[in-house]
Amino acid sequence: MKAFVLAAGFGTRLRPLTDHTPKPLVPVCNIPCLFYTFSLLKQAGIRQIICNTHHHADAIKRYIESAELPDLDITFSVEPIILGTGGGLKKCEKLLDDGDFLLVNSDIITDIDFAALIRHHRQSGRPGTLTLFETPDAGRIGHIGVEDGEAKDFRNLRGTGLHSSFIYTGTAVLSPEIFRFLKPEFSGIVDTGFTGLVENGGLSYYRHEGVWMDIGTMATYLGANLDRKSLIAAMAGPMTESIGMAPHLLSPDAHISSDSQIEHSVIGSGCRIGPGCTIRNSVLLPGTQIPQGSTLIDSVVDPFNTISLESVEQ
Repeated sequence: MKAFVLAAGFGTRLRPLTDHTPKPLVPVCNIPCLFYTFSLLKQAGIRQIICNTHHHADAIKRYIESAELPDLDITFSVEPIILGTGGGLKKCEKLLDDGDFLLVNSDIITDIDFAALIRHHRQSGRPGTLTLFETPDAGRIGHIGVEDGEAKDFRNLRGTGLHSSFIYTGTAVLSPEIFRFLKPEFSGIVDTGFTGLVENGGLSYYRHEGVWMDIGTMATYLGANLDRKSLIAAMAGPMTESIGMAPHLLSPDAHISSDSQIEHSVIGSGCRIGPGCTIRNSVLLPGTQIPQGSTLIDSVVDPFNTISLESVEQ
């Protein structure tokens, strides 16, 4: 089975970080978030991956190729004009029309068992299966209307009146049947492909009960690195085995002055922290330099910006 990974977005809610670093490469515990997806795919035995790219497309390609991920065949579908989740997938129809494939967002951290998802999909007999996750925030994030083991609506887009505490995780198994309903221009997959399958064969759903994190906002990004780091640390063993790298809080090549205080923080590769600094509850992206005597609390910092969590919308 092949996988299609959505990696073309602008990462608008993570600006200004994504002005310089493409969202799929924004690190979580010092591993690019996209690589968590690569690890899960390889663990499930999926080697052929198509990534669509647009924003910082060259940077994404260079980084992935330089990483030399073992035994993964990664193809890039570059979109000179961004096509959205629906149009981006439609563009790759000829690469994916030979059988069921896995669709995954690049901006999630999860431990979804892709092999179990695929088995569930095959047993369902439906042309598509969405992975859903239960959360009390479903109303705010976007609830999925479910009934009789199927996903039938999205934020009541189809007017069914169905509500639930489930959200779509950004992960699905789809048959080539979905290409009948996709549009080649900029479009979303929900109101084209997913709705088309609901009305023509149905969408089953697979319930994920493990780890799922969206890192789409500065608050959720900081929380994934700090508040939920123990959950991410549990992925270290399988990630090391599958892609040869693992999440960690302190990069071994970071230079930290001996009299600086570092508490509950993530320090990236090549960072330099001067004398007398206090870093607390913060994430420093690779290459960041912190001048002598600086204090950083509840912040995300890259070589170009310092973003205090108090200054951004939660």
